[in-house]
Amino acid sequence: MASAAFEEIVEDFEFLDDWEDRYATVIDMGKSLQPLEDALKVPATKVEGCASQVWLHPEIENATFRFRGDSDAMIVKGLIAVLAALYNDVPVSDVAKIDAPAELARLGLNEHLSSQRSNGVRAMVERIRLHAAEAV
Repeated sequence: MASAAFEEIVEDFEFLDDWEDRYATVIDMGKSLQPLEDALKVPATKVEGCASQVWLHPEIENATFRFRGDSDAMIVKGLIAVLAALYNDVPVSDVAKIDAPAELARLGLNEHLSSQRSNGVRAMVERIRLHAAEAV
């Protein structure tokens, strides 16, 4: 069910032997994200339940889901980039069908994130699903 962009990340991670390399790759992905405009960093886009400041802004066009996001923590920006690869350009009706924990497990993220980061990822996934559900 994963997008081609997410499958590329899975393939890249297969060549990385240890978690430190994967961690660095996630951070690099975050560095490549376009910053979210300050005007979009408002309470309505802020994700509660994250240890860091996180904002997700949905953009639904022609029944296709996309979101942009930002955070004040580099690893979290990288996690936003991973989630964007998983969810962006998916039909809105298919967002709820994506098993994010299972897909992220393919990257080995579940066993290496702190409990606070894992809770934050869950909160981001819940917010993404909520935005998609509201658009259906």
